[in-house]
Amino acid sequence: MSDGLLMANKKIPRFNPVTFLAKVGDGKTLLTYPKKQILFSQGNAADAVFYIQEGQVKLSVESPEGKEAVIAILEPGSFFGEGCLAGQLVWMATATVLKNSCIVRIDKQSMINALHNEPIFSELFLTHLLARNLRIQEDLVDQLFNSSEKRLARVLLLMAHFGKEGSPETVIQKISQEVLAEMVGTTRSRVSFFMNKFRKLGFLQYNKDGVHVHSSLLTVVLHD
Repeated sequence: MSDGLLMANKKIPRFNPVTFLAKVGDGKTLLTYPKKQILFSQGNAADAVFYIQEGQVKLSVESPEGKEAVIAILEPGSFFGEGCLAGQLVWMATATVLKNSCIVRIDKQSMINALHNEPIFSELFLTHLLARNLRIQEDLVDQLFNSSEKRLARVLLLMAHFGKEGSPETVIQKISQEVLAEMVGTTRSRVSFFMNKFRKLGFLQYNKDGVHVHSSLLTVVLHD
């Protein structure tokens, strides 16, 4: 049998994006971060893309006057820092770890090479970008047209994964009211008022594991 036929009969290993993201080297570094660790700060040089294997990361922006707003709470399976691939020279946000996390750092050039050479990985990343873009549009509409009460209810439902494929988690880990206020775009006192209201109405309850979110909270979002 000729060398060509031998090569043809050999199975070419299928690219596995999970294996690719888990394997260190070639510009990829696996890092562990404790709670409250800052990965990068707004204004720092942007030179890598990050992928969350385990944990949770907050993206926030700060105005020149010092006012902070939370623009995303990212969970396992999320990429962030992709702005560097589009020519962004500095980070537009600060990334802070909310709980102990395991994160893959991918150098900019290594990320570009993977996107060029691995169609399966490119498809995975494109799916992430499209989902992120849709979420940003929904957040903008929510901010423009909905009350702070509805915005808070929506944030809680999203964090509990209502509306996503599979069963919702219903219990979300404890998150401070300050962070919720920054996500919703209101004051901590308003968040406290609405959280107490939701609890009294039976839409959510507190326990040792976190906040149990009931599907009945959807009525707040759907109510005109």
